[in-house]
Amino acid sequence: MRVITGEARGRKLKTLEGTEVIRPTTDRVKEGLFSALQFDLPGARFLDLFAGSGQIGIEALSRGASFAMFTDESKRAVSVICDNLKATGFSPKAKVLLTDAKLFLASTAETFDIAFLDPPYHQGLLPEFLPLVAKKMTPDGIIFCEHERGEEVPEEFSDFYLKKQYRYGKLMLSKYLRKPKEDNA
Repeated sequence: MRVITGEARGRKLKTLEGTEVIRPTTDRVKEGLFSALQFDLPGARFLDLFAGSGQIGIEALSRGASFAMFTDESKRAVSVICDNLKATGFSPKAKVLLTDAKLFLASTAETFDIAFLDPPYHQGLLPEFLPLVAKKMTPDGIIFCEHERGEEVPEEFSDFYLKKQYRYGKLMLSKYLRKPKEDNA
């Protein structure tokens, strides 16, 4: 696994090894995600929820995000994220928390321009977490989630709607944007 482009292009990243169920996002999916976000990343505050190795948030930093928040409930994952941030030189632009995602979202006062969710598959977590993430987004916030093809994701939640879906074999990326405000003029 490596950083694809930007300031840390080509740097190798550690992955979690062993029996933990971690599915690193493939380069193909990562390329698609960041192609869709390329104009939104410069200066953005990025949330990498269920961060795993941290590769998505690190890629965002490499491509111009000003800050990235990483959360994971695994001590091993948090250790790998910290190592990867050191290796890429992005530690000063990042915060890594060992915490349950729901607890983090309930307690943080931080807001984000872009959020990426890649929760464990087969647990139906996206309908539960998307409304919680929506509360932490800036007015022009963008939410992306990675999930298996065929997994049902909400068309709408809070004041967000499903803008577009991208297919990559068995995986999908779903992009959510805020609904436009009604013009009362």
